[in-house]
Amino acid sequence: MISKATIDTVFETARVEEVIGDFVQLKRAGSNFKGLSPFSDERSPSFMVSPAKGIWKDFSSGKGGNAVAFLMEHSHFTYPEAIRYLAKKYNIEIEETEQTDAEKATMDARESMYLVSEFAKDYFHKTLLNTEEGKAIGFSYFKERGFTNETIKKFSLGYSPETWDALTKEALGKGYKLEFLESTGLTIPREDRPFDRFKGRVMFPIQSMSGRILGFGGRILTNDKKAAKYLNSPESEIYHKSKVLYGIFQAKQSIAKLNNCFLVEGYTDVIQFNQAGIENVVASSGTALTPDQIRLINRLTRNITVLFDGDAAGLRASIRGIDLILEEGMNVKVCAFPDGEDPDSFAKKTPYDDLVAYLETNAKDFIQFKASLLMDEAKNDPIKKADLIRDMVGSISKIPDRIQREVYIQECSRIMDISEQVLISTLAQLIQKDIAEVAKKQKQEQKPFQVHRNQNPANTGYSGGDPEDPRTGPPEDYPGEPGYSSEPSEKVDVLYRLERKIIEILLLYGDKTEEFEDVLMKTNEDGEIVNVSQMKSYKVFQRIYLSLQEDEVELANPMFRGIFNDLINYYLQNEKFSLEHYLMQLPSEYAQEVTDILMEDERLVMHNWEGQNIFPKTKQETVAQNVSETILTMRWYLVGRIIEELKNSISPDQDNMESLMMIRDYNELTRAFSKKLGRVMSRF
Repeated sequence: MISKATIDTVFETARVEEVIGDFVQLKRAGSNFKGLSPFSDERSPSFMVSPAKGIWKDFSSGKGGNAVAFLMEHSHFTYPEAIRYLAKKYNIEIEETEQTDAEKATMDARESMYLVSEFAKDYFHKTLLNTEEGKAIGFSYFKERGFTNETIKKFSLGYSPETWDALTKEALGKGYKLEFLESTGLTIPREDRPFDRFKGRVMFPIQSMSGRILGFGGRILTNDKKAAKYLNSPESEIYHKSKVLYGIFQAKQSIAKLNNCFLVEGYTDVIQFNQAGIENVVASSGTALTPDQIRLINRLTRNITVLFDGDAAGLRASIRGIDLILEEGMNVKVCAFPDGEDPDSFAKKTPYDDLVAYLETNAKDFIQFKASLLMDEAKNDPIKKADLIRDMVGSISKIPDRIQREVYIQECSRIMDISEQVLISTLAQLIQKDIAEVAKKQKQEQKPFQVHRNQNPANTGYSGGDPEDPRTGPPEDYPGEPGYSSEPSEKVDVLYRLERKIIEILLLYGDKTEEFEDVLMKTNEDGEIVNVSQMKSYKVFQRIYLSLQEDEVELANPMFRGIFNDLINYYLQNEKFSLEHYLMQLPSEYAQEVTDILMEDERLVMHNWEGQNIFPKTKQETVAQNVSETILTMRWYLVGRIIEELKNSISPDQDNMESLMMIRDYNELTRAFSKKLGRVMSRF
């Protein structure tokens, strides 16, 4: 078990923008960073990272948290694994304490699959380097391919012995369970004796973007015609071939830095390019390119250069993936190698400078590439030429950006010697057809519209409206102002907003010392009792806590009540408030709500209202004024509820004098609140 001292050091050292920057391409937005959501398919950034607060928020999916939460959400790490990942990233030595049986038992099946995959990777690698069979067969093969010891280590290449159950026996002997060896596909079950899937093959571990072992690719070295040349792990809970790119773990930083990704087909293409000095390269592992794989690249860059083998048949087969790339809004170039060459062979024999120069010179826009590839055989055949033009316009129709489409139409017109008007007309027909098909599909899938009313507003808060529309989106976070609701007949949940405001103030300013007005009752010279105000210093959290205690008020919302108590306890037990430290120890059931509150201001930045001449309110009041107005508004609201209860208790069959007197007194109190707040307060 990782010691608390190590965990504290990790949280103090880790920078949320650096951690997330390894997985998402971030751009500075004022004091924050923004990027495309890694949790949903989008083209407009809704993902915000706040270095000052040490947290992130994905407004499209609602997820958020600190650096550890991101790793757990994005890469499916357990908490200890996220800590280990960050410790390794920042070169922090991990102190271990002994793990109890109960802690070991909490590891779930998915985590066990990751653990057995990690064990297999280490076993194959050690077998390659340390056994006679591994060195004679596996190591020799990699050396023949020209791979250095450093490259073999970088990609954790390995060898699976020819023995039927070598890995299975070793894993069982180390305490790993057979069920997880089978669920990962490392072991094939059989009644008499389970056996190794990859026996007698050189091994290529397949890693996630965060470096976790998802599966393996194995290449056979014998001439067995019955056996497949390459064999991959089967689909499993942790390995989905269509969502994985080989080499993404080694390439991610280089892709983000250079803002371009080279896409190849095979494992050795990736490895050879890395060894040649070009690291921003990934492979689709011999499968047809999928939208999920493209989106994986899209997290790091919007630019893809597809590298093709030199043979014409392979070019035509591979070019089909380009439309998918265009459809995802990516910029795509294509580079083909000379006849008889592939990325592996070409990179192996070409010096770095020459390789870079070749890629820069020969990388063509997809329109130019498609035309040059197919034009020779179509130029003397009008029908083939017409089909080629339709094919190219079909590709252009996949591009979401209208300006980009027009530029490509102009380029296509020039290359194919055909009028722009004809191409524009054809493009319009294709787009209209696509729109009609999408509309038809949506109509088929559409469910009857239902309105769900908020049955318990005090516990659920804001319940509707378009978050992108300032007229119907979440109410502005200011006490005593009505805001808006998705249904005019429903009232805004004032108490929810006020309680949420209290939590926000505690999180942002709780340990700040401010001057507050205290009202004391004193007797004057004439013996009359008068109110005398004086300014007194309080910590913000003390002022809020004492005010609520004085009014004997407990927050109504269970979530806010739990966070409030947790925050007050933290302030009482710690001399100094550290947001990072507080988030580290925050109970998981409160983490999402706290992140939402902390990142509320960033939502305004993300929506760019100012650019649309819409100017939302900002927090311009002093902290003391903010606190006082929030508490005073809550008192006004709670007194108002008492008045409503008294009114409802009035009955024509009984003496209501006492209730009426109380209503009068409470109304006087609410008028005093309004005067104090400097605005007319009305019931919602």
